[in-house]
Amino acid sequence: MSETRQMDKPAPAKAQPSLAKASGSMAIATLASRITGFLSRIVLVVVVGSGVITDSYQVGMTIPLQVYELLLGGVLSSIIVPLLVRAEKEDEDGGEAYTQRLLTMAPVILLVATVVMVLAAPLLTTIYVDGSSTSKARPDLVTAFAFLLLPEILFFGLGALFTAILNARGVFGLPAWAPVFNNLVVLVTLGVYLLVPGDPTINPLAMSDPKLLVLGIGTTLGIVVQSLVVLPAMRRAGIRFKWRWGWDRRLTEFGGLALWMLVYVVLGLVGVIVVTRIATAALPGSMTSYNLAWQLFQLPYGILGFSLLTAIMPRMSKAAADNNVRGVVADLSLGSRLLTTMLLPLSAGMTVLGSQLGVALFFYGANTLSSAQQIGTTLAVSAFGLVPYAITMMQLRVFYAMKDARTPAMLQLVTVAVKIGLSILCVQVLDPHTMVLGLAFVNSMSFLVGAVAGNIWLRVRLGRLESGRLGRTFGLSLVGSLLGALSVVLVHTATLEFAPIGTSPRLIAWIVLIVGSVLGLAVAFGSMMLLKVTELNPAMSRITRLLRRR
Repeated sequence: MSETRQMDKPAPAKAQPSLAKASGSMAIATLASRITGFLSRIVLVVVVGSGVITDSYQVGMTIPLQVYELLLGGVLSSIIVPLLVRAEKEDEDGGEAYTQRLLTMAPVILLVATVVMVLAAPLLTTIYVDGSSTSKARPDLVTAFAFLLLPEILFFGLGALFTAILNARGVFGLPAWAPVFNNLVVLVTLGVYLLVPGDPTINPLAMSDPKLLVLGIGTTLGIVVQSLVVLPAMRRAGIRFKWRWGWDRRLTEFGGLALWMLVYVVLGLVGVIVVTRIATAALPGSMTSYNLAWQLFQLPYGILGFSLLTAIMPRMSKAAADNNVRGVVADLSLGSRLLTTMLLPLSAGMTVLGSQLGVALFFYGANTLSSAQQIGTTLAVSAFGLVPYAITMMQLRVFYAMKDARTPAMLQLVTVAVKIGLSILCVQVLDPHTMVLGLAFVNSMSFLVGAVAGNIWLRVRLGRLESGRLGRTFGLSLVGSLLGALSVVLVHTATLEFAPIGTSPRLIAWIVLIVGSVLGLAVAFGSMMLLKVTELNPAMSRITRLLRRR
């Protein structure tokens, strides 16, 4: 009887304000991180261009970058946080010994894996790059970059572990700021790259050693700084490192979860391999356009969505640890509705602003107008997947909170299967000029399929999911988003109509981007307020309080 009462216990009402506060503070740090990160990518394109060299560098970064997105993107944290929350609740020492065992074993495993990956760099290049497409991405140059960039795997893993431990203790600040330090190091690296002698070529033997070493080592150094800068926060949180080699039964549990996580990561890499091989066999610059559009795609999710999911994970884990199914469903519903409300207007905006966004941000230096437009158009055709992507990330955290890593791996299998199948279809029906657009569209379509599959799986597992509330929020948010997008189209049309002949495309793009963004978001969120989208209330209350203080 007591178990039934516990299962029916609703989520604590007082948790929501703390969630808004935690996610809001992280959003500021993440905004700085994403801005500086994207600035570093813009500088990379301006300094090096978006051709063969940058494509080769991007491919060399693919494996460690995927580790970053899959580990720091929440997968490893989503596994560790529930286990640490349970250890803190169950152990007399508050989970200290369990934490120390993780801190002892994880670095050793990561180091071994990193050494193996570095030694296998030439083999990895043959997997990711078609050797016959030497005019698009040079395998020898990719291998040279890979030797310098693959050591990042060790530090990406350590950073993910440190972040998960801090998040379980309710510490979100410094981990959210850590990527900013990485981005600053990369910006300095690109400055040094400009100053060192030599002219980069597509032949790594002719490319001056300083150029190659500065770009590769400098990029890796940024990740080292990012992972180690959180150590003071760990000390302040009372986390003390001590070699502890003994076994804990929950390490077996963690090993099982980690094994399924490895399946999840490998499946993701398989999808990336297929896309990378297709993109590098298309026009030069296609891989760079795809990656930069993907970074732009993730920008709103990284600022708003990831902050919310990071804040909601510990409380969802506590509800799952208490067998509080209603609490888990309530957190899932709230998180999904907040993600929809925040991201749907931005998705609509990126769809209609994509081309201008590419020109405004990337039409500089060595990059051409057509390359900049391609980056923006690639973003535009994929922007519809932003909300499904965020919802999928939310769904994964529900399974991880319940200590289920198998189902996320199965969902990843569905998503990757759709991505691979449709990507191969792109090769059959598209020409090299439009290949990157097809790949970006397919990527977002796979997220949509994954979100639908995840919803079905969760309904079987948890029962009713408050889908009606989510449907209402989505419908009202969609109306507001479409009105906002329409206002952006009107701004674009008016700018082209009244701009003097000969006006710089870059200037037109910035005018449309600034005026359209401000007006579009105002119309979208204003319409949503008039339509009484209640999920906006916490944010509007905070804004109102800030204005009253002034």
